[in-house]
Amino acid sequence: VQLVESGGGLVQAGGSLRLSCAAPGRTLESYAMGWFRQAPRQEREFVAALVFSNGSTYYADSVKGRFTISGDNAENTVYLQMDSLKPEDTAVYYCAPDIACGAGRYSSEYDFWGQGTQVTVSS
Repeated sequence: VQLVESGGGLVQAGGSLRLSCAAPGRTLESYAMGWFRQAPRQEREFVAALVFSNGSTYYADSVKGRFTISGDNAENTVYLQMDSLKPEDTAVYYCAPDIACGAGRYSSEYDFWGQGTQVTVSS
């Protein structure tokens, strides 16, 4: 199964980006999907998660109120809308499925990963 992430780029502080994570040929509605990020020399950290079956969403405190996770079952795609970006949001962003639908905050709970997309926020 392949995950294809896109939408990263360079943006000024206060700007917005929308990341996409597509799973061609795969139905995501049975899963939870998570977004994580990893800055240089740091651990991969939880950003947000979505349980497709019931629409429940979860966010890290650092992004709550600024980021929104959503999904499109028809397109087998999960999105991360990022607003009011800050330089500390700079990282490689990854999506991953949690087949057990726990939507947890630990990367070990997720089953496999996309290649990541770079987000750089300038001050």
